[in-house]
Amino acid sequence: MSMSSTTSSTAVAEKSVGRSASVLLIGVSVAHLLNDAMQSVVPAVFPLFQQSMKLSFAQIGWVAFTLNVMASVLQPLIGAYTDRRPMPMLLPLGMLFTLLGMVGMAIASSLTMLIISAALIGIGSSILHPESSRVAHLTAGKGRGLAQSVFQVGGNTGQALAPLLVAFVIAPQGQLGFLWFTLLAIAGIFIQTYVARWYARHVRNSARAEHRSANWGQDSLSRSFVVFVLSVLIVLLFSKFVYLASMTGYYAFYYMDKYQLPLEKAQLSLFALQFSGMLGTLLGGPLADRFGRKKIIWFSILGTAPFSILLPYAGPVGSILLCLAVGAILMSGFSVIIVYAQEMLPGKVGTIAGLLFGLSFGMGGLGSVLLGWLIDHTNVTYVIHLCAYLPMLGVFAFLLPKDAKLLRE
Repeated sequence: MSMSSTTSSTAVAEKSVGRSASVLLIGVSVAHLLNDAMQSVVPAVFPLFQQSMKLSFAQIGWVAFTLNVMASVLQPLIGAYTDRRPMPMLLPLGMLFTLLGMVGMAIASSLTMLIISAALIGIGSSILHPESSRVAHLTAGKGRGLAQSVFQVGGNTGQALAPLLVAFVIAPQGQLGFLWFTLLAIAGIFIQTYVARWYARHVRNSARAEHRSANWGQDSLSRSFVVFVLSVLIVLLFSKFVYLASMTGYYAFYYMDKYQLPLEKAQLSLFALQFSGMLGTLLGGPLADRFGRKKIIWFSILGTAPFSILLPYAGPVGSILLCLAVGAILMSGFSVIIVYAQEMLPGKVGTIAGLLFGLSFGMGGLGSVLLGWLIDHTNVTYVIHLCAYLPMLGVFAFLLPKDAKLLRE
C-alpha cells in the first residue's frame, strides 16, 4: 500500500471518529436537556402544589431537599464506582427512574407521594450526570472546556425550558400535565440506550487510555493542596447554587407578591435567567480554554453580584433584563469548575463529576429547606434581598491556584 493511500485512509478514519464523537456528545447533551427539563419543572410548580395541597413553605422546601439530596448523596458514590468499573447501561436506567418520578408527580395526592416522586427523579439525575459527563470527557480531545460546556448547555437548556413548560403545559392542565413529561423520559431512554451501546464498545480502550494518562497529582500536588482547592470550589458552588435555589424556588412568590401578577408572568423572568444561562454555559468552556479556567471561574461568580443585588429593586421589565445578565454570567462557570477540578485529578473523571454535581444539588436542596424555613419565620421579600448578596462570595476565587499549576501533561 502506498504512503498516500495510507495517509488518506488515516484521515478518513480520523474524520469518522470525529463525527462519531460529535454525535455522542450531542446525544448526552440532549439527554441532559431532557433530564434537567423534567427535574426543573418540579420547583417551578411549587405554587401549584402549595395551593392544591395547602403546604407550608417549609414543606415545599422538603420536596426540593429530597429531589436534590438524593442526587447529591448518590452521585459521588456512582462516580467513584464507575471510575473503577464503568457501567454503560446505567444511562437508560437513570431515565427509567425519572419516568417513574414523573408519573408519581402526576398522581400525587399527599406530601409523602410528592417526596417519593421527587426521590425517584433525584435518583435518575444522580445516575445520569457522572456517566454522561464521562462520555463527554471521552469525546473531548483537547477541547475539554468546550466538550463539558456542550454537555452542560443541554442541562441549562432544559432548565430554561422548564418555566415555559410549566406555563403552557402544567398551568392549563394542572397536576396531570406531568404525564406529558413521560414522553420526554421515553425519548431519553432511547437516546441513552444508543449512547450506552457506543460507550460499551469503547469502554475498555477508554479505560486503558485513562489509566495510562491518570496521574493523581501525588507527584506534584500534596493532599492538603488538593483539599484546599476543592474547599474553595465548594464555597463558590455554595454561593451559586443556594442563590439559584432562592430564584427557582421562591422568586416566583416574591414576583407575584410584589407586582400582583400571575404565575405565568413570573415564569418569564425565570425563563430569561435560564435561557441566558444556557448561552453563558456554552460560551464559558471555550472562553476558559482560551483565557484560562481561573479567570472565568471568578468572573462567573463575583461578576454576578452587581446584577443580583439590583434585581429585587427592579420592575417587571427590569427583572427580565437583570435575569438575563445574572444567568449569562453566573452559569458560565460551572462546566469550567468541573474541568478545572478534573485537570487537578485527571484519573478521577467520574468521581469529580459526581462530587461536584452532587454537591451542587445537595447545597441547592439544603438551601431550599433553610430558605423555606426562613421565609416561614420572616417573609419572602427578606430572603430574596438577603440571597442577592451570595455571589459576593466569588471573591474567594482569587485564592485558586493558576491553571498552569494543575496541568501536568
